[in-house]
Amino acid sequence: MSPNIATTTVVSRAELLDFIRPRHRAVLLTTRADGGPQASPVTCGVDDEGRIVVATYPARAKARNVRRDPRAGVVVLSDDFNGPWIQVDGSAEILDVPEAVEALVAYYRAIAGEHPDWDEYREAMVRQDKSLLRITPERWGPVATGGFPPS
Repeated sequence: MSPNIATTTVVSRAELLDFIRPRHRAVLLTTRADGGPQASPVTCGVDDEGRIVVATYPARAKARNVRRDPRAGVVVLSDDFNGPWIQVDGSAEILDVPEAVEALVAYYRAIAGEHPDWDEYREAMVRQDKSLLRITPERWGPVATGGFPPS
């Protein structure tokens, strides 16, 4: 069996978004108050404006960190842990209910498709006091795969 060789593929913004859309597992990186990194495993999607979106709650560390420092990074992973991945960095913002409700609907659609009862979903988002974190991609690395060095 031949070894897997690591690869890197530079992608355009459109290719980046095409890569991310079917992948919903990620690690979100924000900055703690002391300047250290905060990593959070998340489920993500891509909205109609090409932002990476993550549902959360206002009291979570990721939301508090973004309110204080809007810089964020996301490492988007393939379902297969050894599959391709990419890191995206950008500016983040938090939307809270009621402003976040329709954006949370779009988030759900991006990840799971149509909900059987959108009114029920909207009510649940308000009742649960959900928030939506949106990251505008500003810089990204190549799509990478792990493995042995090519040389």
